[in-house]
Amino acid sequence: MSLKPRVVDFNSTWNKILETLKAVLTLDKIPRPVWNDRFSDVYALCVAFPEPLGERLYGEVKTFLEEHVKNLYEEVSSPNVDLLREYHHHWMQYSQGSAYMNLLFGYLNQHLKKQKQDYVEISPYTVPPYNHEAINIGPLALNIWKSTMIEPLKVTIVHHLLIEMKKDRDGEGTNQNIVHDTIKSFVGVQEYQTKGALGLYEKVFEREMLKETGEYYRREAAELMAENVCSVYIQKVDLRIQEEDLRARKFLHPVSYSRVIRECEAKMVEDYIPYLQAECRQMVREEKTTDLSRMYKLLKHIPRGLMVMVTELEQHVTETGLGKIKSVNFESGPFQYVDIMLDVHNKFTKLINTTFQGDSAFHAALDKACTTVVNYRHDPRRSSKSPELLAKYCDIVLKKSTKNLTDVELDEKLSEVIIIFKYIDDKDIFQKFYSKMLAKRLIHNLSVSMDAEEAMISRLKHACGYEYTNKLHRMFTDMSISLDLNSSFSDFLSNSSVDLGISFSLLVLQSGAWPLGQTSISPINIPQELIKPVQMFEQFYNGKFNGRKLNWLQHLSNGEVKVNYFKRPLILTVSTYQMVVLLLFNERTRLTYSEIEVQTQLIDKELVRIIQSLIDVKLLEKSEDEEMANSTFWINSNFTSKRTKLKITSAVQREAPQESEQTLVSVDEDRKMYLQAAIVRIMKSRKVLKHNSLIQEVISQSRARFTPNIPMIKKCIEALIEKQYLERKEGTKEEYTYVA
Repeated sequence: MSLKPRVVDFNSTWNKILETLKAVLTLDKIPRPVWNDRFSDVYALCVAFPEPLGERLYGEVKTFLEEHVKNLYEEVSSPNVDLLREYHHHWMQYSQGSAYMNLLFGYLNQHLKKQKQDYVEISPYTVPPYNHEAINIGPLALNIWKSTMIEPLKVTIVHHLLIEMKKDRDGEGTNQNIVHDTIKSFVGVQEYQTKGALGLYEKVFEREMLKETGEYYRREAAELMAENVCSVYIQKVDLRIQEEDLRARKFLHPVSYSRVIRECEAKMVEDYIPYLQAECRQMVREEKTTDLSRMYKLLKHIPRGLMVMVTELEQHVTETGLGKIKSVNFESGPFQYVDIMLDVHNKFTKLINTTFQGDSAFHAALDKACTTVVNYRHDPRRSSKSPELLAKYCDIVLKKSTKNLTDVELDEKLSEVIIIFKYIDDKDIFQKFYSKMLAKRLIHNLSVSMDAEEAMISRLKHACGYEYTNKLHRMFTDMSISLDLNSSFSDFLSNSSVDLGISFSLLVLQSGAWPLGQTSISPINIPQELIKPVQMFEQFYNGKFNGRKLNWLQHLSNGEVKVNYFKRPLILTVSTYQMVVLLLFNERTRLTYSEIEVQTQLIDKELVRIIQSLIDVKLLEKSEDEEMANSTFWINSNFTSKRTKLKITSAVQREAPQESEQTLVSVDEDRKMYLQAAIVRIMKSRKVLKHNSLIQEVISQSRARFTPNIPMIKKCIEALIEKQYLERKEGTKEEYTYVA
């Protein structure tokens, strides 16, 4: 075929095209050669000589489509016809045929588009040679269907569609394809539009459908409520909503899915919110997970629908946790305490994840409830025992024992500790107890492993930041430095040709990093065997570090002594204080209390503890029926042991009850210093600040470590005014000024 424009007989060419169009719109079979010839005919008319015939062709096609759809309308709207079935039949043919037509007249569409572009460029006063409002054949066919078929029949069609949907809701049979395709036709006739393609669907069908849906389920809800208790009601409502969701996906356009469900929820759930929320309390108390799960699904899309359920869960968790925690023996129950808290947390975490789909609002309620339980105070005048118990639990887990955990079990235990730790308000109290217990483990080499210790500190740092664990990290650094110092000291002794006569090693610890108070340390008369090592180390250390001062903490030291009093030699691991007492028996076999006191210089309270610890293990014997101060002591020559090495330091390493009180007192002092530093930091930045604003900022900065009380903050402000860091602004008592 030649592409060169030529003279074309329009009527004969149009008759051939018309015959093919009729076959296309009825989806009759068209031979491939005929179909190809029609493409050529359309092209020939559009480029005909001497004048293109595209506009005339467009007009004939439009007239044909209008007549064709008008005839279809007569068939669909005639009486005694199944309107939906007839409409569906003709629409499926027509919509598919119009798509083929759009392909057939592809060159005509391009021709019209080009002429539109050319028309824009010519003078507005020029008379256009064609209808510039013409659109492509495909959209034209659909527009004609919309104006000629849908507009006159829309009310009737929608009415029949709603009847079919009601039949489906009532369990009666309906033809899914007919209903779905008919509804889809409201969207299909505007599929070529880039904007507002769903306008007809939403305006003509969806609006009426949602109205009918709401009315149907309003009646349905009233009947179900009258006939059933709450648990059965929500079960049936949940089922109804699931059925409606499937129905929407079976019949409707995706844009309507959520809108239909929202209408169902409004009539069956939202209208009964007070009743449903009232029933939540008992369901939560009895932990009816199935009913709660259904209730959650019904309420989660309702504004503020879950509020009561969240509140009830928080209250239930709080009551459950407090009920269990009050039974804990705080003197000997770290494991019991942690097990109870983890049991409560894990139980309700699982309930939230399975019943409430892990909803963040319920997790927040669990966190709030656990915070209340963990920070519960048996005595309102004293701080919670939780930080101390959790620190003791860590100490037990991380300390060497006969039942050491595997690495996996240990890691799991430490992870569980952090779960509870995050809920503690007084994190500074935990830090104080933890650091004291860590110090004992490190000094006495009681840690199950240094890797486990460091892993725990890393977890604490991740939870609270580097500043929180700074001192703990410095403690580990000191342990490492001490190893190097001992090695250097050995080299110093070798170079000096000095023999100490004993094996001697020590730890050099920074006083600012280690919680090793010296207020209650007893003086001691160092035995002759230790004088030379102490003097040599001081000489070595002062030569290596100029200006540093060494304070010897003999009460934390220990050593090994070999005892030859018995049938076979015995090596005892004892504290330095115990060692001092035992070495006295090298000179004499029997000593009175006063003689021991004079030679050791230990205070009475400490000496009694030391002697009693040796008597308890039956290493010493004393005269009977006399007070300790009037007794005489001697080595028990009949002492026996199955082991050749025996450790008897545990008696003096146990924490005295008053140490806990001393720790809490030191926490209060630390808090005052922390608050004063925070106040100065804030005022230095702000220069002038009102009282209430200063209080709020201090609380905000302190919350990560502890929750300060207002009276303590006020006392700290007054202390800083006395120290002349702050002053009250002249003329007012409620505003402070920073004094540079």
